[in-house]
Amino acid sequence: MAEPASTLPVEVAYARPDEQVLIPLEVAPGTTVQQAIELSGVLEQFPEIDLAKNKLGIFGKITRADTELRERDRVEIYRPLIADPKESRRRRAAKKEPESESKD
Repeated sequence: MAEPASTLPVEVAYARPDEQVLIPLEVAPGTTVQQAIELSGVLEQFPEIDLAKNKLGIFGKITRADTELRERDRVEIYRPLIADPKESRRRRAAKKEPESESKD
Protein backbone atom coordinates (compact mmCIF):
# COMPACT_ATOMS: atom_id res chain seq x y z
CA MET A 1 0.00 0.00 0.00
CA ALA A 2 1.38 3.42 -0.98
CA GLU A 3 2.08 5.98 1.73
CA PRO A 4 -0.03 9.14 1.59
CA ALA A 5 1.71 12.18 0.13
CA SER A 6 3.18 14.62 2.65
CA THR A 7 2.05 17.56 0.47
CA LEU A 8 -0.38 18.01 -2.39
CA PRO A 9 0.32 20.17 -5.44
CA VAL A 10 -2.60 22.55 -6.07
CA GLU A 11 -3.15 25.89 -7.80
CA VAL A 12 -5.13 29.02 -6.94
CA ALA A 13 -6.49 31.02 -9.89
CA TYR A 14 -8.00 34.50 -10.10
CA ALA A 15 -8.60 36.73 -13.10
CA ARG A 16 -9.58 40.33 -13.71
CA PRO A 17 -10.10 41.75 -17.19
CA ASP A 18 -6.59 43.22 -17.07
CA GLU A 19 -4.68 40.58 -15.10
CA GLN A 20 -4.71 36.85 -14.38
CA VAL A 21 -2.77 34.87 -11.80
CA LEU A 22 -2.22 31.15 -11.32
CA ILE A 23 -0.40 30.45 -8.07
CA PRO A 24 1.07 26.97 -7.58
CA LEU A 25 1.17 25.70 -3.98
CA GLU A 26 2.16 22.64 -2.01
CA VAL A 27 -0.37 22.08 0.78
CA ALA A 28 -0.84 19.50 3.52
CA PRO A 29 -3.50 16.83 3.08
CA GLY A 30 -6.76 18.08 4.59
CA THR A 31 -6.21 21.68 3.47
CA THR A 32 -9.47 23.38 2.51
CA VAL A 33 -10.25 25.68 -0.41
CA GLN A 34 -10.27 28.72 1.90
CA GLN A 35 -6.97 27.76 3.55
CA ALA A 36 -5.29 27.38 0.15
CA ILE A 37 -6.57 30.81 -0.91
CA GLU A 38 -5.19 32.35 2.28
CA LEU A 39 -1.84 30.56 1.89
CA SER A 40 -1.50 31.68 -1.74
CA GLY A 41 -1.30 35.39 -0.90
CA VAL A 42 -3.91 36.22 -3.56
CA LEU A 43 -6.03 38.10 -1.00
CA GLU A 44 -3.18 40.55 -0.40
CA GLN A 45 -2.48 40.87 -4.13
CA PHE A 46 -6.17 41.53 -4.98
CA PRO A 47 -7.86 43.29 -2.06
CA GLU A 48 -11.19 43.42 -3.94
CA ILE A 49 -11.66 39.68 -3.31
CA ASP A 50 -14.26 39.11 -0.59
CA LEU A 51 -14.58 35.43 0.28
CA ALA A 52 -18.02 36.13 1.77
CA LYS A 53 -19.24 37.35 -1.66
CA ASN A 54 -17.05 35.80 -4.37
CA LYS A 55 -18.03 32.31 -5.50
CA LEU A 56 -15.37 29.62 -5.37
CA GLY A 57 -14.83 26.58 -7.54
CA ILE A 58 -12.54 23.71 -8.42
CA PHE A 59 -12.04 23.24 -12.17
CA GLY A 60 -15.19 25.21 -13.04
CA LYS A 61 -17.52 23.56 -10.54
CA ILE A 62 -18.84 25.74 -7.71
CA THR A 63 -17.67 24.47 -4.34
CA ARG A 64 -17.71 25.49 -0.69
CA ALA A 65 -14.82 27.13 1.14
CA ASP A 66 -14.57 24.19 3.55
CA THR A 67 -14.08 21.58 0.79
CA GLU A 68 -10.87 19.60 1.28
CA LEU A 69 -8.48 19.72 -1.66
CA ARG A 70 -7.17 16.77 -3.61
CA GLU A 71 -3.92 16.45 -5.49
CA ARG A 72 -3.68 18.78 -8.53
CA ASP A 73 -6.94 20.66 -7.80
CA ARG A 74 -7.20 24.18 -9.22
CA VAL A 75 -9.04 26.51 -6.86
CA GLU A 76 -10.82 29.28 -8.76
CA ILE A 77 -12.12 32.56 -7.35
CA TYR A 78 -14.94 33.97 -9.47
CA ARG A 79 -15.72 37.68 -9.88
CA PRO A 80 -19.34 38.82 -9.60
CA LEU A 81 -21.16 39.21 -12.91
CA ILE A 82 -21.33 42.77 -14.20
CA ALA A 83 -24.69 42.19 -15.92
CA ASP A 84 -27.42 39.57 -15.64
CA PRO A 85 -26.98 37.27 -18.70
CA LYS A 86 -30.76 36.80 -19.09
CA GLU A 87 -31.37 40.54 -19.08
CA SER A 88 -28.57 41.08 -21.61
CA ARG A 89 -30.14 38.53 -23.97
CA ARG A 90 -33.55 40.20 -23.60
CA ARG A 91 -32.06 43.58 -24.51
CA ARG A 92 -30.31 42.17 -27.58
CA ALA A 93 -33.52 40.42 -28.69
CA ALA A 94 -35.55 43.61 -28.19
CA LYS A 95 -33.14 45.54 -30.44
CA LYS A 96 -33.53 42.95 -33.22
CA GLU A 97 -37.37 42.82 -33.16
CA PRO A 98 -38.04 46.08 -35.08
CA GLU A 99 -35.60 44.99 -37.83
CA SER A 100 -37.38 41.68 -38.41
CA GLU A 101 -40.81 43.39 -38.58
CA SER A 102 -39.66 45.96 -41.18
CA LYS A 103 -38.52 43.25 -43.63
CA ASP A 104 -42.13 42.37 -44.63
